[in-house]
Amino acid sequence: MKKTKKIIALAVTTLLLTGCGSDSYLKKGKQIITNPETGQSIQKNILCQPTDKNLLKIYKDNEKQLDYKLDELPTCKNFKINSGTYHSLWESIFVKPLAYIILKLGYLIKNFGVSVMLVGLLIRLILLPFSKKTMMQSENMKKANPELQRIEKKYANKTSQEDMMAKSQEMMMVYKKYGVNPVSSCLVTFIQLPLFFAFLQAINRVPAIFEDKFLTMNLGMTPYKGIANGQYIYIVLILLIILTTYFSFKKSMSGNAAGAMGTEAEKQMNFMFKFMIIMISVASFSLPTAIGLYWIVTNAFAIFQNALIKKMMAKEDKKDRIIKPEKKTKKN
Repeated sequence: MKKTKKIIALAVTTLLLTGCGSDSYLKKGKQIITNPETGQSIQKNILCQPTDKNLLKIYKDNEKQLDYKLDELPTCKNFKINSGTYHSLWESIFVKPLAYIILKLGYLIKNFGVSVMLVGLLIRLILLPFSKKTMMQSENMKKANPELQRIEKKYANKTSQEDMMAKSQEMMMVYKKYGVNPVSSCLVTFIQLPLFFAFLQAINRVPAIFEDKFLTMNLGMTPYKGIANGQYIYIVLILLIILTTYFSFKKSMSGNAAGAMGTEAEKQMNFMFKFMIIMISVASFSLPTAIGLYWIVTNAFAIFQNALIKKMMAKEDKKDRIIKPEKKTKKN
């Protein structure tokens, strides 16, 4: 019960944090204002001044919607973690520091596309120990699954409170035997969520990023607008987003504990997998290029990471199988 309460508290905190930092856009009536040149939705809560003349005009024409005057914002080159007024704990702890790192690195290497990808990879590296723990839990869950299935069958037609208590105790014994913590995978997700949302907001709220280019692609351009303008390199961008997402999700699912928990759970996972691929495929047409690049690089890293962790775990299992017989032989 204590663990459940902690998870609920953590979930509420995460939702509040991400809710406080939710993106907002300039609107004309109920319609979101977009940049006619790039197709990008115009952020209302930018952190620094844009330099692009057309974008600056859009902001000046709609300055009444802003909580501040454009002149009060720092230039992106002079942006600091404590720049601007205090809005929320979420912005101060997560969004502004990430925006600052992206900007400083971008000006250092003179390309914000590369900066976004490098910072995205850095976040993945920070989260690597948590990802490894999740995969280890998944593998342990697979080993525990046959015994869990036997318990499910044993109590299939029993509904009394005593039987449910006994079932719960037996399942907890199996979890303990195989070192499975049903809570840990949830905790890892809640650790990752704030960083993920903060990173996307940091990208969306810094105009300098979208005024730059990477491999002839405007970082603020949406693939739909780029293709409409005859720039077919954006088709390659969409294909890479879809392919890396597909293989990243597929690799994650192959080691996912839910897939080992029975046919019904596996069907649900497959449905979710297909739904996510379709959703991301459609969304990829309206994503700014900067976010598309981040998505591609982090997905590619996830594919490599999953393969590496599985290889490491296979080696550890092999060592365990070798050591255990040796111990038995010595005892005999």
